[in-house]
Amino acid sequence: MSAPAYRRLSVEQRRTQLIEAALGLFAHQLPEDVSLDGVAAAAGVSRPLVYRYFPGGKQQLYEAALRSAADELERCFDEPHEGPLVERLGRALSRYLRFVDEHDTGFMALLQGGSVVETSRTHAIVDEVRRTAAEQILAHLGAPEPGARLRLMVRTWISAVEGASLIWLDEDKQPPVEGLHDWLLDHFVSLLTITAAGDPETAAIARRALAREEADGRVAGLVRRLLPVVADGAHLLAPPEG
Repeated sequence: MSAPAYRRLSVEQRRTQLIEAALGLFAHQLPEDVSLDGVAAAAGVSRPLVYRYFPGGKQQLYEAALRSAADELERCFDEPHEGPLVERLGRALSRYLRFVDEHDTGFMALLQGGSVVETSRTHAIVDEVRRTAAEQILAHLGAPEPGARLRLMVRTWISAVEGASLIWLDEDKQPPVEGLHDWLLDHFVSLLTITAAGDPETAAIARRALAREEADGRVAGLVRRLLPVVADGAHLLAPPEG
């Protein structure tokens, strides 16, 4: 067999090439099933060249690939602070779910744990993505220093998004991703509203956000869908006797 074709690249270009090749494998295989020979073959280089750039072997390459994936996930939440809140969040969520769809097996291995290449460093990288997502959402809510209830609400929703994404992958990506996206957005609005009912800080934020929503927007559509569901509970609005 002939040796893999070798292209002369800069150090940074070669490192990026190897990380992208590894990401392609980690995306659809469990980390423990990925070998350096496989990465070398995917990149079209020799195994010694992989070791030259990643002398720590697969563990170092895995962490570099994970860092690259984490950077991409963090960029999912990088959204201009313009327009209705739920539309902004919807665009960020679309990018996140697209990443989940394209990196299905790797995403499951990343969040479910159990990989032989997991370390405290890899866990720290994953936690950093969660923290970044929470900070970005809180910034869009206009709450850089949130109270306990609002912070809990945002972190709960992020956990729900992760959990739903894993279940969606386990259920052969059903319902279609558009349905998952819309349901998760409705879940966010519901959590925000419920939290606002018992927390003045969240209530003020919810009022500001609702004031910017449009009559033909997603939140308005959710309200219209909910009204028939709760119509039979109108008696619950009557004040209690005595």
